[in-house]
Amino acid sequence: MPIILPKDLPAIETLKEEGIFAMTPERANIQAIRPLKIILLNLMPTKIETEAQFTRLLSNTPLQVHLTFLNTESYKSKNISQAHLSDFYTVFNDIKHEKFDGLIVTGAPVEHLKFEEVDYWKEIQEILKWSKTNVYATMHICWGAQAALYHHYGIEKISYDRKLTGVFKQRIQVKRPVDLLRGLDDVFTLPHSRYTGVNLPQLTHCQTLEVLVDGECTGPSIIQRRDGRQTFMMGHAEYDRDTLKNEYLRDLKTNDQPELPVDYFKDNDPQQEVVAQWTSSAHLLFSNWINHVYQETSYDLEELQPLNTK
Repeated sequence: MPIILPKDLPAIETLKEEGIFAMTPERANIQAIRPLKIILLNLMPTKIETEAQFTRLLSNTPLQVHLTFLNTESYKSKNISQAHLSDFYTVFNDIKHEKFDGLIVTGAPVEHLKFEEVDYWKEIQEILKWSKTNVYATMHICWGAQAALYHHYGIEKISYDRKLTGVFKQRIQVKRPVDLLRGLDDVFTLPHSRYTGVNLPQLTHCQTLEVLVDGECTGPSIIQRRDGRQTFMMGHAEYDRDTLKNEYLRDLKTNDQPELPVDYFKDNDPQQEVVAQWTSSAHLLFSNWINHVYQETSYDLEELQPLNTK
């Protein structure tokens, strides 16, 4: 949330240079406040776990958030009851006439497939196209980020020889203040769990986008449109303490030597406890995103300006 300060206080300019948002009492008095409308497209098979992960992060601000869960209609999840989906989820056809402050697109366990081979790819394309006119800001996670980069900008994904899994150091690359990175240290950590990355030459060629954060092992980790309206996060800030552990144990059932998550277990020993070292950064990233959406979205969503990705 912004801090309200006297109009001519010298500290305001200092705060602006540091990317901290301050408003005058005059602006505060005319602000109209309403709950933010955020819609979460949950593509993960562990839907209930994923619901809790994102709800936890989105609730960590004083702002009211009205969260809607969205499920694909062209593909029915096999790992969750239809009763749960009927009770708590909606489908695109039921909300495509609405406008939202924010959209979050989760990862999905379909990295080994070409985008066009994914059962629900046409529906994903339709939702991503819709987001340009009906959503102010989008946050895309892991496969969701790769899918959106491919759909909007033609940036292809690349396959790795081995799974990238663990908690990795990330370094901020931009020198100017960026709302999403406010308060983060120059170096912080995030979990990653993926077999693919982005085509770096194609990404570098796209002047609309910039790499905000990268890592020696992860490559580009957080990418954003220069206007802040689209964010592409290759890692999983939302992961719980035991998520990578559960993935490792799952992989162990089908692989005698699965990739051990890097810098995740104490002393890199899977028999020891998990050392959580990313949760504060995760909360800050999502709080910053929510606050940016709150400050930049029109009170009347009908005034939303379409996004040009050409």
